[in-house]
Amino acid sequence: MKLHQLTNCTKTILLCLNLSKAGQHRQISIAKCLGRSLDPVLEQNKSAPVADATAHFEFHGDWPVAEKQSFLKDMRLHTNFVSHEEENKLIEEIEPYMKRLHYEDAHWDDAIHGFRETERKQWYPHNRAVLERVRQIAFDGEIMPYVHILDLAAAGVIKPHVDSTRYCGNTIAGISLLSDSVMRLVRVDERKYQQGQPVEAPAGASENNTAASVAQNAAEPNDAYRNQPVTTLENNFYVDVLLRRRSMYIMSHTSRYNFSHEILANDVSTFRGQHIKKDRRISIICRNEP
Repeated sequence: MKLHQLTNCTKTILLCLNLSKAGQHRQISIAKCLGRSLDPVLEQNKSAPVADATAHFEFHGDWPVAEKQSFLKDMRLHTNFVSHEEENKLIEEIEPYMKRLHYEDAHWDDAIHGFRETERKQWYPHNRAVLERVRQIAFDGEIMPYVHILDLAAAGVIKPHVDSTRYCGNTIAGISLLSDSVMRLVRVDERKYQQGQPVEAPAGASENNTAASVAQNAAEPNDAYRNQPVTTLENNFYVDVLLRRRSMYIMSHTSRYNFSHEILANDVSTFRGQHIKKDRRISIICRNEP
């Protein structure tokens, strides 16, 4: 059976595309596509960790054990999430529109430089199948109807930020196309960024300092699409994640709120001592509702 024939099968069988080609044919042949339920196969696919995922994580600093365990649970990486053919199909659909846009030097919230972006709701069926696979693997429910497409030039950079809780929920999933890159996540004060959580005063703060802290945070409304906390690597712990071309990252809960994330510029784009050249990179980003 050819891959395009999967569109005539049940919706859940789309997860089989995340297997190797041999695995796809084997599972489809066994199930006869509509002959029996693929729920056990899909559940195994959805919950099984990617064997080489942690090989793409480089941890720095003194990580508390509990923090590291939570991070590895909430920051997932699926290498080779889309095939060469799927990547080409996605690019074919979005490129005619993207090439009409000019790369911008600065985003309105100053978090991105050297970029162009758009949102897309309607997709060709074969690309909609890929997004449905994202939804089933990365999200517990529905995703926001408009999918964010971010085209970062070779010299472009995404600064450290935490996506605003006003505009997206507890999970962000992104497919990386055209280029490898390095994402850095640095521990920040999660009290400002958790969904629906009040800002608490630091332990030991005086009553006056507490009031001042609350007032300061109230004066910094969560209106920006991306909050940009001040991050420091000194006396802190952080992780570099190697995002291979055609991979998908899933950032949820603690990795979503407790860490800023950024895409490193080419001059500092290294992973385990090796320079990772970032060319033009397109990311297709899905989010759930706040």
